[in-house]
Amino acid sequence: MTKRNRIIYWIATGWLALGMISTGAGQLLKAKAGQGGADMITHLGYPVYILTLLGIWKMLGVLAVLIPKYPLVKEWAYAGFFFVMTGAIFSHAASGDPVTSILPASLLLVLSALSWYFRPADRKIISIHQ
Repeated sequence: MTKRNRIIYWIATGWLALGMISTGAGQLLKAKAGQGGADMITHLGYPVYILTLLGIWKMLGVLAVLIPKYPLVKEWAYAGFFFVMTGAIFSHAASGDPVTSILPASLLLVLSALSWYFRPADRKIISIHQ
């Protein structure tokens, strides 16, 4: 892995982890205001209890992405981030929310893709079979 790719990976992964931890913590605390809080989730038509599930999944996903080894678990974490962020984007769009509501989830989606693409070989499933 080149130095440039390693830098891209750690910057994207660091920002992804911060974004997922901050939104996940807010969801676990069922924050009333802000992106992903109880007010927003009910506006989108989801029950408030889904916040607990999303918050736990995000925290576990960050752990899976950051700890070494377990490449299969990392693949599932990245897939989970992809599904949660695309779901958020679609939910906001389907609810008629402004484009600015879609931007945070879009940024986390891009960071997920960058982190996944630039991850080191020892964090990929392919490296196990070689």
